[in-house]
Amino acid sequence: MMKKINLYSILSALLLVTGCAGSRDLVYFSNMANSGAVNNNIPGTVIIHQKDILSVTVNSSNPESNLLFNSNKTAGANNQSNQSGYKVNEKGMVNLPLIGDYKIEGLTIEDAQADISKKLSAFVKNPVVDIQLLNFKISVIGEVNKPSTFIITNENVNLLEALGMAGDMTVYGRRDNVLVIRNENGRKTMNRLNLNNVEAMDSPYFNLKQNDIVYVEPDKSKAVEYSQNTRMLPVVIASISALAVLAAVLLKR
Repeated sequence: MMKKINLYSILSALLLVTGCAGSRDLVYFSNMANSGAVNNNIPGTVIIHQKDILSVTVNSSNPESNLLFNSNKTAGANNQSNQSGYKVNEKGMVNLPLIGDYKIEGLTIEDAQADISKKLSAFVKNPVVDIQLLNFKISVIGEVNKPSTFIITNENVNLLEALGMAGDMTVYGRRDNVLVIRNENGRKTMNRLNLNNVEAMDSPYFNLKQNDIVYVEPDKSKAVEYSQNTRMLPVVIASISALAVLAAVLLKR
């Protein structure tokens, strides 16, 4: 009888150990008070860079000039957008009707709109210029359900929205350690955000910028689950269980 009890005890202990996993907080901003919180982090300005694809639209009192300007556009990059636009070349310039080669790299969208309007005033009356970035993209990789690169049409996206586009994190994704990789002035910068903490919304990395990469790190439990030893554990447990049943039958005799 004692041997039988010992066998069952060992089997139960093995099952208990293999079923245990470290507790994880799967709730975003779980430390937020009932009164809620306010995101005071204003999205940053968009700076125009080389290889950007720009939609430049002009409206003025001269319909012919509008048509000339708005119809002369190059195709979008890699067919990632159904729209066409003006591509910023390796010298940081775009070729615009009436103006010609125009140095646009390094300007904000607002500054470029104002400057182009000023230059066009010599050719058309009351020009209003609207510029949109057509290849504003971010990448979300790691422990998300649909990792991919996404084109953002409104140049304004935060970290939660990016995760939503990627189908949210998997159960293995670490919400307390999300890495954002950013290219600023030709230099890579990286910052980790704890999305269990509401203070993450105040980080300058919470609102994403063009070409940002979001990496969701896997929890340690995934590494344990997918390790070679762990994959063999069900086979070992099944074998022990079979031996326990056989031993119990033999002890009854």
